[in-house]
Amino acid sequence: MQWYGIDPLRDLSAAEERIRALQGLGRQPNPACPWALETKAESRFIGTCGLFAWNRNWRKCSVGYELARDVQGRGYMTEALSAAIRYGLERMELNRIEAQVHPSNRRSLAVLRRLDFVEEGRLRQAAYWGGQYHDMLQFALLRQGFRP
Repeated sequence: MQWYGIDPLRDLSAAEERIRALQGLGRQPNPACPWALETKAESRFIGTCGLFAWNRNWRKCSVGYELARDVQGRGYMTEALSAAIRYGLERMELNRIEAQVHPSNRRSLAVLRRLDFVEEGRLRQAAYWGGQYHDMLQFALLRQGFRP
């Protein structure tokens, strides 16, 4: 949760509330498509991946994801994001998928670059968590730049 962009959840009831909020994202004016990720072998929950802030008129959205620390570096998120991107381009008819990443989140930066997202600039003090402001790097993938 280091790079998730919110303060840590205080207790189980806060986590349950967060889950309810995520479940309602599909009914928002700018809906989201969040998915749970699990391993095939153990059917173990390891993270989430999703498309958020869908602007139908502009044919764009943002991508967000998190992965359990003990399974990072094994290709799970690259696989999940590839599927989410294909879904967005094919089913949602997106032209642009955006991502904002903390400059120190090396693993996330590597995944985005591996999937041909292009860095577009630094958003100064665009995020706030942990009692401080954080710069974020803006990335985007265009339909024409995606290699399935």
